Amino acid sequence: MSGHYEAPIREPLIIGHKTYHDITEDIARPIEERAGKLWWVSLYAALVLFIYGFGCIAYTIGTGIGAWGLNRTINWGWDITNFVWWVGIGHAGTLISAVLLLFRQRWRMSVNRSAEAMTIFAVVQAAIFPVIHMGRVWVGYWVFPLPNQFGSLWGNFNSPLLWDVFAISTYFSVSTVFWFMGLIPDFAMIRDRAKTPWTKKIYTFLAFGWGGKAKHWQRFEELSLVLAGLATPLVFSVHTTVSFDFATSVIKGWHSTIYPPYFVAGAIFSGFAMVQTLLLIARKVCHLEDYITMYHIEIMNIVIILTGGMVTVAYATEYFIGWYSGSRFEDFTYLSPGAAVGPYWWAFWALITCNLIIPAFFWFKKVRTNIIATFIIALIINIGMWFERFDIIVINLSRDYLPGSWTMFKPTIIDVGVYLGTIGFFSVLFLLYARTFPVIAQAELKSILKISGETYKAKEGDEHH
Repeated sequence: MSGHYEAPIREPLIIGHKTYHDITEDIARPIEERAGKLWWVSLYAALVLFIYGFGCIAYTIGTGIGAWGLNRTINWGWDITNFVWWVGIGHAGTLISAVLLLFRQRWRMSVNRSAEAMTIFAVVQAAIFPVIHMGRVWVGYWVFPLPNQFGSLWGNFNSPLLWDVFAISTYFSVSTVFWFMGLIPDFAMIRDRAKTPWTKKIYTFLAFGWGGKAKHWQRFEELSLVLAGLATPLVFSVHTTVSFDFATSVIKGWHSTIYPPYFVAGAIFSGFAMVQTLLLIARKVCHLEDYITMYHIEIMNIVIILTGGMVTVAYATEYFIGWYSGSRFEDFTYLSPGAAVGPYWWAFWALITCNLIIPAFFWFKKVRTNIIATFIIALIINIGMWFERFDIIVINLSRDYLPGSWTMFKPTIIDVGVYLGTIGFFSVLFLLYARTFPVIAQAELKSILKISGETYKAKEGDEHH
């Protein structure tokens, strides 16, 4: 790694003329120092949402899913919308960690840790919705293939619900192992700096005896590549499996082969937008401007442009297929009194505005290198991708094959409360993570200091002049 040459014209990935000791101090500071007022205010606000959402979930379990706004026609609604949205957000972590590691992209080293944590926390939120949607959560274990001692009733492997169980559990387990393994050298760093016995014992346990020996690093790098190779197919398979929940049905608007690539592109699009949102907050609150630089932000925005273009093509393809198929039902769903001018026209145009029009401003360098503009657009993309999932589910279901079954979906306060609760739960997990785990992989950053540090770049530039 240290012998690798990098052109001086490339922008440094670490600015501020840092030394190895500076990197250790900067990354360990948020963990070792007391939390500021902003962190506590954020935590209390997130806890309020979490407690409210937990109360709504408890009310749902006690009352039944009749507490939601579902009806006989729209039996998937707000809950499955949120499920697909959270799974999509979890995609960017695996992409940044695994795929970019295999392609040796060094800019990932400042952003991969937060992205990996976001993946795990988002998948936890996603898993909540199919469970409570089943209604009888106390028999939720029936979705697993249990031994016959538990009875002869096995899960129905033709059910999309069962596919989701395997997709989410596989994705969560591999992502967790990948995330935790990358943290081990950083746990050892915190262990060696610990000032209290309890802190030292906890991080000694988490560090798994890491000593920084050459053999340890060799095993670390080999295992990183193996796990990256396992995780890369998950980027494409998990959301493909989720898309099969829709594509394998006979519902108009869903029964389409465009769904698997369409869902994957949309998941990466929304996932990168959420990573960008969290990174900008962590960058400011934890004072990591020298490690999460404007170059990192611009690169992330360029990826958002790319995946946003893929989503745009997918939208156009979806509507073209609806028209070209010659099906009156498909035509009715997408055209004439369908999505754009039908009763849910506001949701359709929110999707088009948030996902197609506003992200196009990233084509301008001044916009994609502006912190405030990037933060606002990333939030808008997250809102737009929620509307995409809402449109896919509710618009297609609201106009059944029989006009007598046509109906509208109106979410209840319980629907909204469960969703807000998952946002609060996610925020609580991320805030606690930022106070206990290093938000940047300091060991990996040190490996590129002599290649992409600002001091090194200056020397290289002088030599070439």
